[in-house]
Amino acid sequence: MTAVGAEDTGVVLVDDQELVRSGLRRILRRRDGFDIVAECGDGSELPAALDAAAAAGTRVDVVVMDLRMREVDGITATARLASRPEAPPVLVLTTFDDDEMLSGALRAGAAGFLLKDSSADDLIRAVRAVASGDSWLDPAVTGRVLSSYRQGAPELPSVEAGHEVLTARELEVLCAMGAGQSNGEIALTLFISELTVKSHIGRIFTKLQLRDRPAAIVYAYDHGLARPTSA
Repeated sequence: MTAVGAEDTGVVLVDDQELVRSGLRRILRRRDGFDIVAECGDGSELPAALDAAAAAGTRVDVVVMDLRMREVDGITATARLASRPEAPPVLVLTTFDDDEMLSGALRAGAAGFLLKDSSADDLIRAVRAVASGDSWLDPAVTGRVLSSYRQGAPELPSVEAGHEVLTARELEVLCAMGAGQSNGEIALTLFISELTVKSHIGRIFTKLQLRDRPAAIVYAYDHGLARPTSA
């Protein structure tokens, strides 16, 4: 393996179908700024692939993970990955719009999900978004999946408490996250830097006791601050 260039996004593909991985390789091309660091045919192979990449000094920015695999499925592999120091974020990619499985992937720590019948452009945007620290929730099923996620998530703070502890700017950032905007898009909309956006997001997580971006999106959805598109 060779080191990924500063402009490249290092990707690990985890899918039990060679045909699917081949298709992903054709979309996530080196000339478009992607480097396929490793491929795994099952979730059980992911730890060894990440160890090999680390030993070779190769950066992994995102794991594109299938949900249904024979030995170790995507939810289990994602949960195990969360225990690793500086673990790369996970984008779940699946043919199944199974609300409970997708919400389970979010609860396990996935940064987002995308259905396999999405366009190549959406895949590219999703991989880049998750690699940069954003989330990507496929709008075709977001409303349903967040409803399922909410049922298995810890109880959220009340609306009053949330609105009391957030500044006006933090509330704007939370609404923008709920609307599915990336950090870059939020920065452009609010005329602030991406670093400032990240600072606001960190304070939102702390004040509302939210684990991650999907939890923040659920909070915005539950409290009427955003309206995800439902299928």
